[in-house]
Amino acid sequence: MMSVSKKLYKEKVCSRFKQKGIYKNSMQIPKIEKIVLSMCVSQAVKNPKILKSVQEDLSLIAGQRAVITKAKKAISNFKLREGMPLGVRVTLRRELMWSFLDRLIHFALPKVRDFKGLSPKAFDGKGNYNMGLKEHIVFSEINYDKVESIRGMNITIKTSAKKDEEARDMLSAMNFPFRGLRENKKEE
Repeated sequence: MMSVSKKLYKEKVCSRFKQKGIYKNSMQIPKIEKIVLSMCVSQAVKNPKILKSVQEDLSLIAGQRAVITKAKKAISNFKLREGMPLGVRVTLRRELMWSFLDRLIHFALPKVRDFKGLSPKAFDGKGNYNMGLKEHIVFSEINYDKVESIRGMNITIKTSAKKDEEARDMLSAMNFPFRGLRENKKEE
């Protein structure tokens, strides 16, 4: 079964870009290549066992096993040595990516406290979008009773778009709730 976001991309987004006539070939149309979820835990410097519970939580959210990341540099002010475990990340592609995108847009973001929309300025200049969540418990996979502490997470959406405007058009056509952009409401 095809996820809602993938179906929306194939039907609405691709046809929208074809109608604009910018691209000569349908393979040139921007698409989402991967989604990277990451959590950095500063308390892991003192207690590395914390990372196991964070790894389990992120694995539940992503639907695939998360990897523990290690520090690249030693920073004496933070009592951090090179190679110390510091965070957790997971990269999603294909069907897991599309199902995560569905859960993010339709279930997790509406649960965010005082949510006014995503910033349309969070693009990196190469067509990739970065966003942060203050609470990882907005995902329904997480059992709130078993959570030791609420942690933030970073979500990076890597697209094949060359410019930020192309990526913004694509994501807004896929019903990303960007703040200040009213074209999401007009097209529905």
